[in-house]
Amino acid sequence: MGYACPVCETPHPDAEHLANHLAFTAMLGDDDHEAWLDDHAPGWREEGEDELAERVEEYAKEVGFPQVFDDTTPDHDHSDEPRGGDLFEDELERANAHGRGSMASGAGTGALDGDARQILQEAREMTEQMLDDEGERDEESVGESDGDRS
Repeated sequence: MGYACPVCETPHPDAEHLANHLAFTAMLGDDDHEAWLDDHAPGWREEGEDELAERVEEYAKEVGFPQVFDDTTPDHDHSDEPRGGDLFEDELERANAHGRGSMASGAGTGALDGDARQILQEAREMTEQMLDDEGERDEESVGESDGDRS
């Protein structure tokens, strides 16, 4: 069993996932999710996942949430499926396509203003730099380990 979002009815496997969905969707500009949280969980911005989950669980409708694990299905392959943030962006676009939220007139990131697009671009660049730096450190530590063995 899982819980349906009380705003958009998207199913989630548990109260923690539902709390994260509500909070992230609200923080990304969906007015309906934010208004629901303000009405039903005042102070939600200051709470952690566990505290918010307890508060939203009482309002959420229980729904079936089938869970299939990769090792229980034959020939299971994820190579053509989107990963990471792609899944969330699809959900946000789907919600906006139904006229919910502040971005209903546009789909996904296309509705962002210039400042928001610039912030996202800077975040992408910072993330790429961080990953590059981590890769260089890993290579250096491997080189140092090899040098210690001589």
